Amino acid sequence: MPGFELFGDKERKEVQDVLDSGVLMRYGFDGMRNGHWKAKELEAALAKRMQTQHVHLVSSGTAALTVALASAGVGAGDEVIMPTFTFVASFESILALGAIPVLVDIDDTLTLDPSAVVKAIGPKTKVVMPVHMCGSMANLQALKAICDKHNLLLLEDACQAIGGTYQGKPLGSYGDLGCFSFDYVKTITCGEGGAIITNNEAYYENAHQYSDHGHDHIGNDRGAEQHPFLGYNFRISELNAAVGLAQLSRLDEFLSIQKRNYTLLREALSQIPEVSFRRVPEGGEENYSFLSFFLPSEELTQKVHKALGTNGVDGCFYWYSNNWHYYKKWEHLTQLKSLGNLPQEVKNALPDYSKADFSASDHWMGRTISCLIKLSWSEKEMEERASKMVSVIQESLFN
Repeated sequence: MPGFELFGDKERKEVQDVLDSGVLMRYGFDGMRNGHWKAKELEAALAKRMQTQHVHLVSSGTAALTVALASAGVGAGDEVIMPTFTFVASFESILALGAIPVLVDIDDTLTLDPSAVVKAIGPKTKVVMPVHMCGSMANLQALKAICDKHNLLLLEDACQAIGGTYQGKPLGSYGDLGCFSFDYVKTITCGEGGAIITNNEAYYENAHQYSDHGHDHIGNDRGAEQHPFLGYNFRISELNAAVGLAQLSRLDEFLSIQKRNYTLLREALSQIPEVSFRRVPEGGEENYSFLSFFLPSEELTQKVHKALGTNGVDGCFYWYSNNWHYYKKWEHLTQLKSLGNLPQEVKNALPDYSKADFSASDHWMGRTISCLIKLSWSEKEMEERASKMVSVIQESLFN
């Protein structure tokens, strides 16, 4: 569960500093982005933590994806390869730029299947966007090799996996660009906010300008700033950044608790022969925010999921029928439901997902349950929960 469960003195102090400074009422400009000093502090702290040269904060994780794509020049007609299991923001951010989301199958990592990515590459493909769902990662080495071979960008959506690592590198820092979300259900939270990280200076310059109405942020007079290109408003607030700064300083604390609770639960479920676990690519360490496991069949998985809820075991998700996270329930995408007319280029190029065959993804998602790992659970509560889950699953399997 996210860091708001353990809000304390650090978070309160950072917010009070913002209120005491008067920055929310002052129309003075002390450099980039309206003197948002807490945002600058958080960007510097994130850059150090993520081992990256450039960080730019924005208003949400969805904004981070949108700005990251825009900063790399993704636009009308460009294709972005993404997984069938993610959050709706993945395709929303792509469509917002007039680009085309190309859905491909996942494998037992619950993320992009590299072999499916290769098959989906076409002349208009510009980006491969793995989504590190539920705290664990895609096979980034394989995806990086594919991107290098085909001259594609690798954009990591690490919104649900901050604190995880791959080959010793923080998730989000392995590709050309990485994105994070800090909303209230993430491992660390600003209440709402997001970030883009990159080692590419041109992408960074584009990002901070695009997310602030196209301002170049040169000089101290905002009214005199130039507009190199069109932009929009995706700025983060000082209050959000202040909370994020305190939360980031506690990330190791949160990861330690999550790992303890995750390990207790996994060891307990490992006693059940019918239970197997999501594959973590070699060289990777998840952030332990979820424990995802497979059962032998879709029917049994649905039965177990229902029994867990009936017996008071909360925080267990069956994504296969979830409106937010799996392609089967994305009717607004498959039926192109939009308030205004979508660009004709999008209509012409978007695959007919209402007829798509993603049976390889269904094979895994139909048998997956993901258990949220809460920070607020004590070790004793975790042991009791694990014991109850084992009992419920065994009873469901054999009755």
